[in-house]
Amino acid sequence: MYSRILKLRFPVIAVQKPLVCNLAREYDLTFNILNAGILPRKEGFMVLEVSGAKRNFKEGVDYLKRQGVDVQNASQEVKRNEDKCTHCGACTAVCPTGALSVKRPEMRVVFDQKKCSVCRLCLPACPPRAMEARPTHQLFFE
Repeated sequence: MYSRILKLRFPVIAVQKPLVCNLAREYDLTFNILNAGILPRKEGFMVLEVSGAKRNFKEGVDYLKRQGVDVQNASQEVKRNEDKCTHCGACTAVCPTGALSVKRPEMRVVFDQKKCSVCRLCLPACPPRAMEARPTHQLFFE
């Protein structure tokens, strides 16, 4: 059994299509949705744990790419550079899982890595660029 966490970005034209269901039906893959949403410009994002035979996995990823979906390996983690963080709270507004929150009354930003789904929405939202994504192991697309 082969398993990976994938980050998917769906263009506007693909958001309404049952692409992930087709992974299960046509490529015999199982999936667990870790995070999903529709962004302001109507593009979609999804973080999935996908499992199945390695050959089916590759064919399923190729299918998604042919549909215009940006597929990335999520074998990375988001970290906060404590030296850069100003605790402004901008990152908390975009965090869909609550991994980033403001501790009151201290008004300090708290980062709970266990809740982080590696959606990376906090990276561009952070004015001092204290949020960083780092690979955790070799990418499978190489």
